[in-house]
Parts: sequence; C-alpha cells; structure tokens
Amino acid sequence: MAASFPLLDTIPAYVEHWVNECPDRVFLRDRKGDKFTEWTWKQTRDEAMAMAAWLEREFKTGSRMALVSRNRAHWMLADLAITASGNVSVPQFTTQATETAKYVFEFTDVSVVFVGEADNWDNIKTVVPDAARIVAFPGVDPGCEHIKWEDIVAECTGQSPQHECKHDELMSLVFTSGTTGLPKGVMQTHDSMLIPMQRSAAAFSLRENPRFLSYLPLSHIAERQLVWIQALIHCGEITFNESLATLLRDMADTKPNFFFGAPRVWEQLQQGVLAKVGGQKALDAALEQDPDGMAELIRTGLGLHEADAMMSAAAPISPALIKWFHRLGIKVLEGYGQTEAMVLIANFPDDFRIGSIGKLLDGVEVKISDEGELLVKATGLSTGYYKNPEKTAETFVDGWVHTGDKARIDEDGFVYLTGRVKDYFKTIQGKFVAPPPIEGEFAKNDHVEQLCLLGRGYSKTVMVCVLTEAAAKLDKAEVEASLIDQIKAVNDSIEKHARIGAAIATTEPWSIENGVLTPTLKIKRDEVSARFHEQAEALARKSAEQKKLLVAFV
Repeated sequence: MAASFPLLDTIPAYVEHWVNECPDRVFLRDRKGDKFTEWTWKQTRDEAMAMAAWLEREFKTGSRMALVSRNRAHWMLADLAITASGNVSVPQFTTQATETAKYVFEFTDVSVVFVGEADNWDNIKTVVPDAARIVAFPGVDPGCEHIKWEDIVAECTGQSPQHECKHDELMSLVFTSGTTGLPKGVMQTHDSMLIPMQRSAAAFSLRENPRFLSYLPLSHIAERQLVWIQALIHCGEITFNESLATLLRDMADTKPNFFFGAPRVWEQLQQGVLAKVGGQKALDAALEQDPDGMAELIRTGLGLHEADAMMSAAAPISPALIKWFHRLGIKVLEGYGQTEAMVLIANFPDDFRIGSIGKLLDGVEVKISDEGELLVKATGLSTGYYKNPEKTAETFVDGWVHTGDKARIDEDGFVYLTGRVKDYFKTIQGKFVAPPPIEGEFAKNDHVEQLCLLGRGYSKTVMVCVLTEAAAKLDKAEVEASLIDQIKAVNDSIEKHARIGAAIATTEPWSIENGVLTPTLKIKRDEVSARFHEQAEALARKSAEQKKLLVAFV
C-alpha cells in the first residue's frame, strides 16, 4: 500500500517537516569504496541553511548560481541552500561542451559556481565569468581562486536565511539539450518541482521511507524530481552512486525501492546480464530449467528485488526490451513528461500496455491538435523559457503545453507516441538532436549528395547517405575511410549525445518517384526511417557496444 505524505508547497518546508518528525533519520549517503558518509535530516538542514545564510548575505535575492559536479550529497545541499536563500540554481552537465557552458554562464549572468568532481571542469573553468565566485565542495581543488564549502559552513554554523520561499517563485533554470543549437532555460518554481511528484504518488505506490540510488545526472530534470524531490516528499533515503563503474555494485547494495532508467540504461543492464550468464541462449536454457529461481537470481543480482516501481522515460524504449525484462519479473513501465511539464502520463503495474507511454494521471488533460501534436494541461507546469518570450508564447498557449510530440490515443485511453512534429528527435540518452546542422557538416564530404540523420531512440545517431555517381564507382574501402573521417570531423564539433556512430551508404538516389522526396524536393524523414530503421538501429547498438565507427553499404 502506498504511504501517505504531507502536502507542502515549498522545498525547505519539506526539509523542516522531516527535521521535526525524524531529525536523526538518515537522508543522504555518500559512498567511497566501502565507506559511507551520512547526513540525517537535521544535519542536512543545518549545513544547507548555514550556506544559505552566507548566500543571502553575499548576493542579491534572485541571483543565478551554477552547479557543476557529479552526483553527491553536496550537490543537493547546495541546491537546497540556493533555493532557501531565494536564489536560482542553474545545474550544468559534467559532460557539457565548453561553448555551451559559456553561453549558459553569460546568458544567466551567474554569480556563483559550485564545483565538485566534473570531467569537463578544466575546460569550462576558462569560461566562468570573471565576476563569479567559485565555491569548491569538500575534497575538490578547482585549480583556480575559490572559497571552500566547509569554511563557509564553519563561519555560518547555526545561522539561517531570512528569505521565506513562496510556492510560485523562480528557483531553478533547467537547460534543455537544445533543438536549434542553443539550449533553452526552462523556468522551474517550487510548484513545478513538487506538484508533479505529488501527482505521481498514487501511480508509483511507494512504501514509507523508500530507498533511492542517485546515478543519472542531477542536472537532468528527471533525476532531480524522481530521486531528489521524491525522496524529499516521502522521507526517503538517497545513496549516491560512486561512479558508473560501480553502478551494479551500488544497485545491489542499495536495493532501491524506486528505480528510473532512460532506455539506454535498461539496454546496458540487459547487456550486463547476458554477459554474465553467457548469452541469450544460455539465459533461455536456465529460465526453461528453473524460471522462478533464475529470474529471482537476476533481480537480486541487479538489486531490483525490492523495487516497488521501475520506470523508463525520456526517450522511446523498444517493446522487445520491455518484454525481455518482464520475463524476469522486472516490470519496467514507460511514463511521459518533459522539462516543461513533468510526470503527466504513465503505465501502472496493474494497468499497462507495452508500446504505450500509459494513461493520464489524475488532474492531467490532453488533446491532439489538427497536426497530430500532443497538447497537455496540468498544474505544476514550468512557467516558460528564461528570457525567451517568443518561444514561451509558442510552447505555452492558453494553459496548454505544445509538446512537439505526435501522438494517438486508443479507445482504452492509452497514449502512443508516433514521432516528432519537427525534424529533431531524442536518442536513447533522452537528449534532443537537431539533424540539419549535423547533416550540413557531413555534406562537406565529396562522396555524398543526399543525407538524413536517424536516431530516435537509438544508442548513437546514424547518417544515411546517398553516394554520388562517381563515389559509387570507387573501391568501397576508399569510400568507407572517407566517410569515417567525415564522421570523426563532425563528432569533434557536436555534443556527445548527438555524435554519429555509423553511416549507411546507398547508391539509389532519393526522388519524388520512389517516394522519398516531397513535390518540393524535401526529404521525407519518416520514409527514410521506415526504409532504414532496423539496420540503422542495429548499427547504432553495435557501434555503442564495440565503441567504434561503422559503415554499411546497401
């Protein structure tokens, strides 16, 4: 049975509530090897409020403050401190390109950058504005002038900010991966962070004091709400994954009661299981001999044997992959939300349909536009895009969010995504890719004349290209080498999630006659996808697994 929870309207109010109810219960757990550092609710409150008091003293209310760190307790402590002091957090990915970080820092006029362990720090520290102050988390040397987190906390111990949070005030800017080059800052309030997770409580049916493992980037809205905010609402316990290399160990030890993974995560877990048991044939044989015992062994090995809910979202997931996990008693369920509008549609453990993103949660309305676009309305939506009124007016119309996804709804109320209204798509990592700029760069290769980038739900993007008449007569090895060199050149200039893993080269020109071009000579992306999807998806997976660039000729 789902646990009850308090309905509060600000993030600090939840922290204070649990401090009053259970001050000594553990909330946050950092891990290094077999050693854990823990924070109770009271310790969390006291440390975050000391930092909040300093931020309030040193900066004007509403200042933008960046977070650049791997997941750790101090990420959440800093987020809480920024919020409680009436300022605005600006989370950044630790894999973010330098130029993107520079744009975000300047666009938001950041006053502070909180720094933890980040693979990209050596590069992006060169673009931090001169006026911004750098606060280093404990154990981190940013290699530039900075203030130590622990020194600030020691100075301000026992202090709290005077600011009183309001439910509708701006508290965070969550930048999307961008669909037209530059990312958009989605404005989040306490309402837009809390209400979606309050709405989802009935769908996920979590037990009291649930355990969570935080391993996906907290700069992504899904991890931040599904782990940080959900634990806040349900008085949960969060263990931070030490590194991706220790994910399976940390899953098994944490035994999360809720587990969310983008499709790529579930794909990697499947590959890990198959590698351990010796392949699909060996697994089939073991399941035939002892279905219950083998399934239980795998669930326990993954640490998912005590999970109340296991979700996938952020990108399309293969129905075959869902069925594979269901066979093991791991009921992966798809849900739907966006940075602009979180947790709207979901499959339920006792009411689901594979291939669908599920049914509407209570309080959510949807309709399909004349163009087939999914429009959604609910409480707890983002208030728009930061300093971008034109895009806000385009996306948020009379209370309805234009999602950009095409969809259909069946007679039982299950919603199915059928594509994107515009050309861009999400890969399996759940980030947007805009094909035209990438195709433009790839077109610089002399051997190709028509191009179409595929990748919706793939492990990597795949470039389908028509060879020139001259290239079709060359030795394939020469053409292959040229295409791989072009892939490398393009990949060096784009974000990691958009990088090309393979190319498919064909010699049949696309035309109006064969149905690939429109009467105005535009490429029908859906038609290219229909023709090459299976091969492209397989190549993308193979490229990701083998960590090499591939070329196929058809």
